[in-house]
Amino acid sequence: MKKILAIILLVQLALGTSAQHFRGGFYGRPRVSVGIGLGYYSPFYPSFGYSPFGYYPSYRYGYPARPSKLTMKIQDIKNDYEDRIYSVKHDTSLSHHERRVKVRELKRQRDQEIDNLKRNYYKY
Repeated sequence: MKKILAIILLVQLALGTSAQHFRGGFYGRPRVSVGIGLGYYSPFYPSFGYSPFGYYPSYRYGYPARPSKLTMKIQDIKNDYEDRIYSVKHDTSLSHHERRVKVRELKRQRDQEIDNLKRNYYKY
């Protein structure tokens, strides 16, 4: 009975200490995890660095991975059409029906332009 009580106490202590660890500096969100100690993961190990199993996250030393040219062009197209859609939605000279029709048309053009960009990007 004493051994079971001691095991329960140790498990609660481990859960309490792992709940106190903050990631990401002073204002990181708390991360609750339980480590068994099998050697493959430690809740106190930093989010980047060496891993014996070859796992490397998409960012190192706090810098995110650079997006591809296709991703950047798609984001440019989305930003451009988002601005156009915003200006059409807030245009008071158009009726409500005309605004909806123009917004639908802009969204269709945006999707078509992104599809064409993807086709041409993967063609070469």
